Amino acid sequence: MSATDLAGDRAGGSRADEQSPIDAWTVMQRFYAAEAAYVAAGGLGHAGYERVAEHLDPEVVLHQAPGLPFTGTGTWRGHDGMERFLARFSEVWESMEFLEQEHWGDKDTVVVRNRVRFRARATGQEVDTLIVQLITVRDGRMLECRPFYWDPQAVSDACRPGDADT
Repeated sequence: MSATDLAGDRAGGSRADEQSPIDAWTVMQRFYAAEAAYVAAGGLGHAGYERVAEHLDPEVVLHQAPGLPFTGTGTWRGHDGMERFLARFSEVWESMEFLEQEHWGDKDTVVVRNRVRFRARATGQEVDTLIVQLITVRDGRMLECRPFYWDPQAVSDACRPGDADT
């Protein structure tokens, strides 16, 4: 599914799913569209966080791999933690485009293989990479996410000025 499909799925439409349970993949499609829009708008101070927050459980936990330019301590908790993470993420990345997605799961759990193209703000360099995420959903909102990056070195290198020419 393309980023266009994701954005189209989120734009407009009814909110009937608020009355009936939705599966984890649907939750994530909507989250990914909101996240990409937030990053493209420039993040904190430039974009509203509400559209992202509506897809997050109040007790959400994100476990990022330590050592990447946007991961900080690696664990981000609650709406405030996710907002701080996405603010940092948006400082690092100018854009993110979902090129391919595959998913496996059920109502409460989904594993997503994302092929994503990021563009770094500091360098303008693009990196096309794979990220596998293990995600748990509760009551139609993301509760926990564990992303695994295929090539964390390429992700880090894209963000460092001077590395684009080496």
